[in-house]
Amino acid sequence: MNKPVIPLPAETAGTPAIRRSADPADWRALFEQIGAGSSARERDRVLPFEAMGLLKEAGFGALRLAQVDGGAGATFRQTYKLALDLAAADANVAHIFRNHFTVAEQYARLPYDAKSRGWQAEVAAGAIFGLASTEAGDKPAGGFAPDTRLDPDGDGFRLNGVKYYSTGTLFADSMLIRAASPDGRVAAVIIPTRRAGIEIVDDWDGAGQRLTASGTTRFHHVRVEADEAVFDSPERGYGLAYSNTQAQLFLTTVVAGITRGALEDAIALVKRRKRSFYYAPVPTPADDPFLHQAVGQLAANAFAAEAVILAAAATLDRASDARDRGEDAEPLAAEAAKAAAKAKLVVDELALKSGSLLFETGGASATERAVNLDRHWRNARTIASHNPSSYKAKAIGELLVKGTPLPAKGFF
Repeated sequence: MNKPVIPLPAETAGTPAIRRSADPADWRALFEQIGAGSSARERDRVLPFEAMGLLKEAGFGALRLAQVDGGAGATFRQTYKLALDLAAADANVAHIFRNHFTVAEQYARLPYDAKSRGWQAEVAAGAIFGLASTEAGDKPAGGFAPDTRLDPDGDGFRLNGVKYYSTGTLFADSMLIRAASPDGRVAAVIIPTRRAGIEIVDDWDGAGQRLTASGTTRFHHVRVEADEAVFDSPERGYGLAYSNTQAQLFLTTVVAGITRGALEDAIALVKRRKRSFYYAPVPTPADDPFLHQAVGQLAANAFAAEAVILAAAATLDRASDARDRGEDAEPLAAEAAKAAAKAKLVVDELALKSGSLLFETGGASATERAVNLDRHWRNARTIASHNPSSYKAKAIGELLVKGTPLPAKGFF
């Protein structure tokens, strides 16, 4: 197990002033800068503190805040488009923002009290939120009260427990922890990551997404103020029906970005190849029609993946807009959950095919660890494994055949 890693301030000199923009053109240069070192970082296991610093400084995490609140006023469709572009450059860095956007959406975009107004101000200033929700016990994943305890202590609480899959928390300024009170109520606890008693361990050992710091977080008698614990209710946070759809679609968006990343690496590989096989139809790889065909298929996969993501994001916008107007948004939220689930089934398959097809554009040297082209398949496979496609397909089929609603809580 690796020792805990303490974040150091990132160097952000020369960062473009992009804040309050949802235009992909405004972000292109920064994403290209981040993408230039992504393969080497993943190969050599260099955690992306510098890239995260650049994105914090540019206000990437504030995309969904209204412009008057210091954000870009981006729709979900615009936000996921930018997340896909970032994932094409570096899937690890994009994945780190998944939990941030979830916490910011639920507890900061539309403040409901003084504390949430403070969280909104932090997001506007560039702060990143992490998440520690999942535990490694024998309970089913999602839908059950966590073992992490939130015990009363004077006018506040004390937090004790262990979390796994704490994706992005190592890079975050604050974090959300799912915990249960002695009477069984479940809360979202939002506190600074450097508070006394918190131990963040970079021990994620997955085949892919190796730089997301999706490891263990331990809480040793951590002080929690009363207003830092938001207990679930039907109107807020995790108590809201289909509150997890945004996070699920974000994961699939990262997978779609990986599909484009595989395409871009294939194009570069074909262009730089100098030799082919003696029985190839032409001596120069860049003139080979079979390589052209492979690249064309990769391009179609990337195009289809992005189209599916943007279509699903539009359904999420409709639900969000209705909720912002104070309307009953649950039917629209259910439609968004269905769209996100269908998107996962399609995009995961396209990405895994592309991660393999990429190697058809190169010879055996394309498998060398130095070029690290296998990262696309490994990363897509790792994210796709977060929840089973078979369960999603079964739930969609049961909905369409029998009218059984999709699960309204985690993973949908």
